[in-house]
Amino acid sequence: MNWSSSPTITDRLFAALPYVLPVTSGLPFGIQLINQFPIFGFLLIPLAPLIQVYGQLERTIPFFGLIVFFALILLVVRNESISRFIRFNTMQAILLSFILAVCGLILSLLDPNLFGALLNNTLANVLFLGMLVSVGYSLVQTLRGEYAEIPTISDAVHMQVR
Repeated sequence: MNWSSSPTITDRLFAALPYVLPVTSGLPFGIQLINQFPIFGFLLIPLAPLIQVYGQLERTIPFFGLIVFFALILLVVRNESISRFIRFNTMQAILLSFILAVCGLILSLLDPNLFGALLNNTLANVLFLGMLVSVGYSLVQTLRGEYAEIPTISDAVHMQVR
């Protein structure tokens, strides 16, 4: 879907940056899978410096994730002087990160003794692979200068981004 003229290279790069959020949210689910299949770790190498910086800031600054969330919502998504392409991708990255956080909360509530470790590991792997696919697709589309249309998620994003 093309809402305006083709985004500039800088717009594409700035629109791709927020996708570090869902990667850092989904990474804990994939540790076991990355250990078993290192190819998944190699897929994340281009984002490794950003993941490390974000992780370090998250460990040193209390409520860093919440601060980033509000900063992105208030300074980027609600700022109509920024291109719609950047605002759309920022909101989509925030929504993907939020979905992963909620799924992680639900997964942490499941008792491994009751449901079995195999089910917990399978659900964690599905969340990680879903994150990889959705972020990978979104990054490719963003760098191509096109809107990444993920069913239901993109519809919600279009409603939020005016």
